Formats: sequence, structure tokens, C-alpha cells
Amino acid sequence: MELDSRHTGTPLRDFTTRVNWRDTMNYAASINDTSSFYFDDEREGGIIAPPMYAVALTWKILGRIHEFIDTDDFPMEVIARQVHYTEYLEFHRPLRPDDQLTIKGHIAAILPHRAGTHVVIRFDALDIKGEPVFTEFQGGLMRGVTCTGGGAGKDALPVIPEHSAKETEWEVPVQISPMQPFVYDGCTDIFFPIHTSKKFARQVGLPDIILQGTATLALAVRETINREAAGDPARLKRLYCRFTGMVLPGTEIQVRRMKTSPNKNIFFDVLNAKGETALSRGFAEITGT
Repeated sequence: MELDSRHTGTPLRDFTTRVNWRDTMNYAASINDTSSFYFDDEREGGIIAPPMYAVALTWKILGRIHEFIDTDDFPMEVIARQVHYTEYLEFHRPLRPDDQLTIKGHIAAILPHRAGTHVVIRFDALDIKGEPVFTEFQGGLMRGVTCTGGGAGKDALPVIPEHSAKETEWEVPVQISPMQPFVYDGCTDIFFPIHTSKKFARQVGLPDIILQGTATLALAVRETINREAAGDPARLKRLYCRFTGMVLPGTEIQVRRMKTSPNKNIFFDVLNAKGETALSRGFAEITGT
């Protein structure tokens, strides 16, 4: 199976939606984040959405991507080979209930990878005035798919800072309830059966159902905001990670901030119960005080 990098630049059909306060609260509830920023609708300025709620909005496109790819010759069969591999989010301002958004997308990059082909879709969420709210680069790894055409779009991807730290600044355990994937599925409407069907998960070679990667990232973001941004989610400006391992329900993960020189860049990872890196190259940009 092949995917030609000439498909880089292919547009997606626009998607319009309205942010609902029940949905933003449900997202926060799905990761046990009790911040008043998400629940106290009497607070000055009103409530805002958890930063990671952005992925619930774009999933409305990604979950039906066949309907949104705006070309007749894209090989749709490669989509079945996809796993979520990279995630980048840039927050231009917080998402708020009643925001009316238009989400525009296109294939930003198609690149060869040792395990297949890395396909990155860029989404730009614009408010009713046409102002940017968030930008997402969602990367899928098409396993076993050969990239032809040499690859394209690498220069269009965001540059992610790196570090060489080996020690940790802080580490916090987070218990993953056996019900966590079901709660996350139900509260976010991010559905894929490897997270809720043992039968399906085992049919595709997994040992059991696994926690959604975006749920693992959302938990890491929760801990990072609480420890590095004084609990203020509006201070989170950029976020990146790679999904590199499985998290099983009923186990414990470790969210770790790496020890680097104090600045606005936070580097983190997440270890699963076996000590394997489930989420790697984590990066968060925190601004303000």
C-alpha cells in the first residue's frame, strides 16, 4: 500500500460548530479536573474550556475524515492503517462556551517514516469574526504504508524545542481507573473501539482496551497547568507530544517534568505502569505570571 506525497496540500471541507458549556464541562469531568475555570459559571469572565477540549472539536472531522478530504483521488484505504502519533496545539485564546467556530483544514505534510508514512493535518479554528482561536497539527502514522514521491511539507510543520535533560524536576503518579476510557469516550464523544471493546482490541493484536492517547495527554496537561501555571489554563500557549506507548486501564502512570533551566518552556513525558514511555517529547509553553 502506498501514499504519494503529492497529496500534501489537499484541502478538507470546512466544518462549523458552536461550543457548548455542557460539552466543555464534560471534557473537564472526563479527566477529573475540578478547576473553577471550567465549572464555576459565576466566576468573573465566565468559564472557559480545558485546552485539550480542542481535540474533541477536531475529532468531529477526523472521525469522519472520508467525508472531509476534498479530492477524488486520495487513497482512502490507507486511513484504516492510521494510529495517532503526534499532536501539536497552539492556543491563540481560550475556548469559551457559545463560541461559533469555523474549522478549516488541509494535509500539511506527508513524510516517510521507518514504520510507514507520517501524515500531518493542520486545522485552524476561527471565530465568527475570522480571528484565530487555536491551531492544531494532528499527526497520524499510517503503519505499513510506503511514502512515495520523496515526502513533502516538513518545512510547514512547527519547530519543537528540544532538551537533553536526564533528571526530573517533579514527578506525580496518576491512577487510571478501569472506567477511565469509557468515561472519556462518553464525555468527549471521541470514539474508537480499541478503547472500549475488549473483543475489538484483541482482534487487532492489543492485550486489552487501552486509554485514549489524548486522555493521557490531557492528564499530563492538567498536572502541568496546576504545577507550572498556578492552575491558570489561559497561560498555556503551545503544546506538543508524541504517542509512543500504551496505557492500560486499572494501572498507574507517572507524569514527569524534566529538569531544565527555568524558562517558559516545560518539557515532560509520561511513563506507563511498566516504566515504558507512553508519551514522549512532551513540550508546553507557559507564559504570564
